[in-house]
Amino acid sequence: MSLISALAKVHHPGQFGDFEDKKGDDLLKISEKKNLLIVQIVQFKNSNISTDSIDIDGLNLKDTPLNVTFNKNTRILWNGPKNWLLVSSNKDLIKNISLTCKETDFAVTDLSHSRAVIEIEGNYAIEVLKKGSPFNFGVLKKNNSINSLYNNITFTVDLLNDKPFKVRLFALRSFGESLYHSITDSSLEFGYENK
Repeated sequence: MSLISALAKVHHPGQFGDFEDKKGDDLLKISEKKNLLIVQIVQFKNSNISTDSIDIDGLNLKDTPLNVTFNKNTRILWNGPKNWLLVSSNKDLIKNISLTCKETDFAVTDLSHSRAVIEIEGNYAIEVLKKGSPFNFGVLKKNNSINSLYNNITFTVDLLNDKPFKVRLFALRSFGESLYHSITDSSLEFGYENK
């Protein structure tokens, strides 16, 4: 089964907004990330397993607010107490997760086909997020993750880099186009290029 892009009807290559005379990191780059494994892992309240003993692709489940553990292929975002969102380019990792996270201790849910993923890169990426979200992005650091709203659309933000800013936004697939339109409308002032 092939993955049908959540933004196929709205995300088209080109430059938009105030893009003239802007180069490098001053021109925002917006892209849709496809073919990612996205898994929610929730530890049951009655589970006594230490999450430090869980090894998924060489990473542990850290129960630290805002924390993201990562390696070259995989990022594990803290999503709440005993709740994580794993994002990986290695789709075969789902087998390892199922073996490592026993169903007596964890609920493991594959969300890969139910999420739209938008990546924004450039000096003004955080300014775009500030336009539609009440979160104080001044406290967000590289390799932090938060859940918030963007123009009343629930989304997750993963800050991959801060020089230049590079953020990945996750939203329910059904709200993907609405979030995309909100993000691109907010980006017009700075100019952006769809990749």
